[in-house]
Amino acid sequence: MVGLNHINALILDMDGVLWKSTEPIGDLPTIFANIALADIKVCFATNNATRDEQQYIEKLKGFGLTATTEQIVNSCIATALYLRQQYPQGGPLYIIGESGLTNTLGRFGFFHDEQQPLAVVVGMDQKITYAKMAKAAILINRGVPFIGTNPDTSFPTPEGETIGTGAILAAIEAATKVAPTICGKPYPNMMDIAIEKMKTKREETLVVGDRYETDILGGINANCPTALVLSGVTPIEAVPTLSPAPTYVFQDLTDLVDQLIASKGF
Repeated sequence: MVGLNHINALILDMDGVLWKSTEPIGDLPTIFANIALADIKVCFATNNATRDEQQYIEKLKGFGLTATTEQIVNSCIATALYLRQQYPQGGPLYIIGESGLTNTLGRFGFFHDEQQPLAVVVGMDQKITYAKMAKAAILINRGVPFIGTNPDTSFPTPEGETIGTGAILAAIEAATKVAPTICGKPYPNMMDIAIEKMKTKREETLVVGDRYETDILGGINANCPTALVLSGVTPIEAVPTLSPAPTYVFQDLTDLVDQLIASKGF
């Protein structure tokens, strides 16, 4: 096991790690002041595709935190980069998602079109309708490629778990018998982007998340040490069954950072 004292960078999930909807998890300004004190680099990496980088910067600001666009990586960006590899010229897409996804895809030269899309792209949509899913299914059944931003089946809120992108993808997959190509975690794309942005080594970059099947497996797939926090969707009862196991398990981000800075002598 890599020692905490060797960790020089954090890749942090957001929902379930920093907050649940509009409620912070812990004293975030103090947590990040301690991270800065220990001179640890930070990148935020979330599967949530409802916001673009600037919108996440504004949400972080609302919790008393300052971030730059270089510190934000989400499944919108991973999806846009994947699509640019497939379709360098950009073009029409049938998009189910919110402004974060459409804004990001737009920067890469893609736009919504229902007639002759290059692909069907599905992210979180809190205004999802039968008509939207039906149109997606018709296009996919005609052979249009099916792309999903992330597979998270649920989404943490202060009231409890609610429907996530993966649940929408599952409904469309059930109707078409076509599995989507997933661009976000647990695939390592987002971790690779974050590591490149921070210019850090994998063995010194700790991937932190609350959801084992995406956050932690994403870190494992990227060959990074991982830390599961129990402040989100994965309960402590599940920890003994997790295989491969996360490198560390902490109660929450406060617990993690307290132990991390203590290991460095602060």
